[in-house]
Amino acid sequence: MTELREVVLCSPLRTPVGRLGGALAPLTARDLATTVLRALVERTHLDVSAVDSVIGAQGYPTMESPAFGRVAALDAGFPVTTTGYQLDRRCGSGLQAVLNAAMEVQTGVADVVVALGAESMSNAPLYTEQGRRGLPPGGLLLHDALARGRATVGGAAYPTPEGNVGTADALRAEYGISRGDQDALALRSHQRAVAAQRAGAFDAEIVPVTVPGRRGPVVVERDEHPRADTTLDALAALRPVLVASDPDATVTAGNSSGQNDAAAACIVTTPEHARRLGLTPALRLRSWAVAGVDPRRFGIAPVPATLLALDRAGATLADLDVVELNEAFAVQVLACLADWRVDPDDPRVNPRGSGISLGHPIGATGLRMLATLAHELPGLDGTLGVETMCIGGGQALAAVLERA
Repeated sequence: MTELREVVLCSPLRTPVGRLGGALAPLTARDLATTVLRALVERTHLDVSAVDSVIGAQGYPTMESPAFGRVAALDAGFPVTTTGYQLDRRCGSGLQAVLNAAMEVQTGVADVVVALGAESMSNAPLYTEQGRRGLPPGGLLLHDALARGRATVGGAAYPTPEGNVGTADALRAEYGISRGDQDALALRSHQRAVAAQRAGAFDAEIVPVTVPGRRGPVVVERDEHPRADTTLDALAALRPVLVASDPDATVTAGNSSGQNDAAAACIVTTPEHARRLGLTPALRLRSWAVAGVDPRRFGIAPVPATLLALDRAGATLADLDVVELNEAFAVQVLACLADWRVDPDDPRVNPRGSGISLGHPIGATGLRMLATLAHELPGLDGTLGVETMCIGGGQALAAVLERA
């Protein structure tokens, strides 16, 4: 077998992240994906005929865009020779698209691949599997894809009837993490994201989105989810989601990630092809790893995934300049940091906020984090970072990335 080729990631970009039912809700995931792909081509002057494939990550697809990467590529003006497909590793889907692209480039199967992640949770489908068998007694049952996916992601053997919130509160009980500590982390996340917004730290990674409206088009240029007005008192006043069944429950809407709309993309290639196409590498992929745990405590999975990825990279947590750990829940972040023995106040951890403040558009999150990390490292004069996230159903991904 030939030696694996070096991989670089070029020009990671993203749309603003919209709130559920917010400014981006009139657009489908396909609309958002097309927007970010076109912007990627425009900003890099990429010769689209050189792109072998577009790998599209999406957590809540419909048959309006089957083989999502291929459809988005065609809509964005890529030639018919550009292939594409769709993948779903839940919260890790966007990063998995990057890793799949990297493996294709490393092995020589492809030279230039675009990794794409998109989600419109505002337009997640309601669906039934009963309609083709005739109308059952009582009528058709429509499932909400958002809620149903969280309850079924562990399969029959590892049921999660209370969804991801139930597994998060299980970590609260296991680790003895207080409501106050969770709310403090949530507040810090918003404060960091708002500070980054005001400083223009996100400007280079965000592409504007034009949304049609009855009074004319509106251009969305900023993330909607960060809250400059939130306080500890406001967070403390929120009712825990599962308090009716568990009086000790602590997970609230305020210390959990959002449900959001966004798209993000980057170019994955070799240094040689990057030079040939006039591309500027932002990051090098040093190593990556995936790990699995019991789906009923899925939030802790970044611990083994990250340690394995660091071991493969010949590095340790102490070597990192930035730790991008997606905030699915504040309690989950605190549990991971406890196992790593990293202080929750460590400035390397999510220096510009994460899922609680910026939002968590499932299929796009991994690439959104990549775009942020690519700009954080030079902004903080850093060299080495890790991106990791827990994944509903008991998995986690981690990638060690080096400033190019």
